[in-house]
Amino acid sequence: MVEVATLESLLNESLATLLQSHADLITTGVSERTLCARLALELEKRLGDYGLAGTYYADVEYNRKQGGRVKTILDGQERVVAITCDLILHSRGKLIRDDNLIAIEMKKSSGSKADKESDRNRLRALTKESYDGIWSADGITRPEHVCGYKLGLYMELDIRARKCLLEYYRRGCLQRTAEMDF
Repeated sequence: MVEVATLESLLNESLATLLQSHADLITTGVSERTLCARLALELEKRLGDYGLAGTYYADVEYNRKQGGRVKTILDGQERVVAITCDLILHSRGKLIRDDNLIAIEMKKSSGSKADKESDRNRLRALTKESYDGIWSADGITRPEHVCGYKLGLYMELDIRARKCLLEYYRRGCLQRTAEMDF
């Protein structure tokens, strides 16, 4: 089992490199997809250092689950919602018990309040351990709806102030916030 402390270390190292090495790219106002792809590369460079290479992958806008079906979550009203997360670190379904490690949503500070809240709600749903007993984490049965990410990260880039707000989610709740400069 991959520990959350390991994931936070991997993530924070990758974020620091992204923000320092690609500050010029960030300040040009490029799309979130470009920045997520850069972060995915930074994550994958470090997987071997954490014993995760060959098993885990950083994928941008990955939207599939078992059988090639579109990933879904249950929203706050128990409605099924199709999702595409900005960036995830996972085993691509190979390890049922320890498949979903990190879910990342990125926004620019200029984005709409509704879009930002939608991303936060998605991270709450993705980091839930289960959906009220619908899925038991027995390591055998695959969940109908995506959940069980060990760590969720909401990133908000303020290009003018050259700051990145970070919100860390676990077990469906905001755990802590931090900030990094670039």
